[in-house]
Formats: sequence, structure tokens, C-alpha cells
Amino acid sequence: MKAALCKSLDGPASLVIEDIDEPVAAADEVVVRVRAAALNFFDTLITRGRYQTKPSLPFSPSGEIAGVVEAVGAGVRDFSPGDRVAAYVGYGGAREKVAVAAAACVAVPDGVSDEVASGIAITYGTAIHGLKDRARLRAGETVAVLGASGGAGLAAVEIANRMGANVIAVASSPDKLDVARAHGADIGIDYSGDLKLALREATAGRGVDVIYDCVGGIHTEAALRALDWQGRFLVVGFAAGDIPKLPLNLVLLKGCDVLGVFWGESVRRDPAGHRRNMTDVLRWIADGQLAPRIHGVFPLAEISAAIGVLDRREAIGKVIVRP
Repeated sequence: MKAALCKSLDGPASLVIEDIDEPVAAADEVVVRVRAAALNFFDTLITRGRYQTKPSLPFSPSGEIAGVVEAVGAGVRDFSPGDRVAAYVGYGGAREKVAVAAAACVAVPDGVSDEVASGIAITYGTAIHGLKDRARLRAGETVAVLGASGGAGLAAVEIANRMGANVIAVASSPDKLDVARAHGADIGIDYSGDLKLALREATAGRGVDVIYDCVGGIHTEAALRALDWQGRFLVVGFAAGDIPKLPLNLVLLKGCDVLGVFWGESVRRDPAGHRRNMTDVLRWIADGQLAPRIHGVFPLAEISAAIGVLDRREAIGKVIVRP
């Protein structure tokens, strides 16, 4: 079978397509024929050895897959050959078949495409974990999403909207803000002005209840300053590259909570909770309540170009490869 392999830490351009042995399902595992594998910004890092996860060479990028179960190992009761599933695999998804723990798989309902199903675990999983489990978001509250046009940001916009929040999208261009509005944002703000002032004005001076920050960098402190009393600041990621330092006096004066959203660790510690969240998200997609955006779909042979879209920060939505 064919796989995209990272054999050196020289970045996505060095990926090669090679034939490797087919996987065999161990106990409590299933073998999935991969129909779609989603890429994320961390794939630009993991192929350079700059991500927190550092797999041994050679490895395949892509931490999310969707496909069809081909074989099941001993002890597997929930899935059978022919079932459609999606799974978070961490890395290793950019190949024709993968062996996955059955407990990591979620059934994909009719009406949800393989491409869409492959790309929800990380972005929508993080969004629902952050907004529901960590921030305890309530209907009627206001959420500001920084970096609202990328895969992670759009997912947060949609989940917040689905949960009944008023959503402010913050992005770098009018086109990106238009996309965020199309996915449920009520207000759009670009980064060109005073972000604190803009967020205050958008909330009639009251301030924002929840900040969803998957960007970091220079705008984090301004967003924190725009929180309302006892607001919640969700630390999701640092796509800008710089990890900001927060003045703790602001946390004290606002009586606010700064909450880490470490989705990957939450999946490891609470896999059942993750499956419940993913089942909800897939049901909402099947019912038309969420509409994940696909930026583009690439054949496996063009995976370097696909990751390049993320590397140049051109993606508006998810980037998918088809093995």
C-alpha cells in the first residue's frame, strides 16, 4: 500500500510516496481503509521536528482520518467490516490503510462525506471541548474568536453559534470575515485597528464573555483587556508563532478565568467524553446545523503542496488529502 512518508525533518517538501506493508489489526484495533485524511497547521511543524509530538522516522503526517473498516481485531464489538468511521490518530493518517484503536473511532452517519468526517476531530473537537467543557458557554453570551477564518477558528464560530452565543469573528481581511459570517458570526472585526476598543464597541462597552484564542502573538493581551467581569479566556494555540505573556494584574482586576484547552490530552484522559462530543458534532453536521468548510482536496501524491497551503497560511477551512 502507498503512504506519504517523512524520512527527514526537512519540512513538507521532503515528503515521499512509497509502498509499505499493510497493517494488521491487533486486539481491540480495527484496520481502516482511508478515504480521506485531514491536514492541520501542526503538520507544517511535525515534518520539521518542531512540534510537541516527535515521532520516530519514517512516519506519515495527518492526525485525522475517515474511511471504511476493513478488518477487526480480537475483542472489537462496536464495529464490523464495512462500517464508516472517523478517528483521531495523532499522526500517521496519510496512507491507504491504518490500524486504529477501536475506542478512538466514531461512526460516521449517512449524509456526512468522508472529506468532512475526516476533518472534524481536531478543530471541532477542540471547539466543543473548549466552549462546552472548559468555558461552560451559555446561550446568549458573547464569544470572540481570534483567527476566525482558519479551520480551528471556523469550527469555533460554528459551535458557538450552535450553542446559542453571539459570535464576534476576528480575522485579517474582509474576505476572511465574510467567510466567518457565512458560518454563523454575527460581527466581524479585522486586526488593523485597536482590538480592545473594537471588541468593547461591538459589545456596547460591556466586554466579551469568552475569548477563543487559537492565534496567540501580539493580539492576545488586547483581547484579554476586552473581557467582561468574570469572563473566560481560552488558550487554544499559537498559530502566530509567539507565545504571549499575560499581565496577571488584568486577571485579578477582571476576576476572569484563563483556561487551557489541551484537547489532545483531554482525549487521552477522557476518551468517552471525546466520543460523545464527536457524536454530537457529526449529528449536527448530518442535520445541517453545522457546515464544515473544505478549503481543498488533494491526491496523496500532492501532499507536499497541500501542506504548503497551510504553511503559507492560505487555507480557509480544512485541507484534505485522498489516499
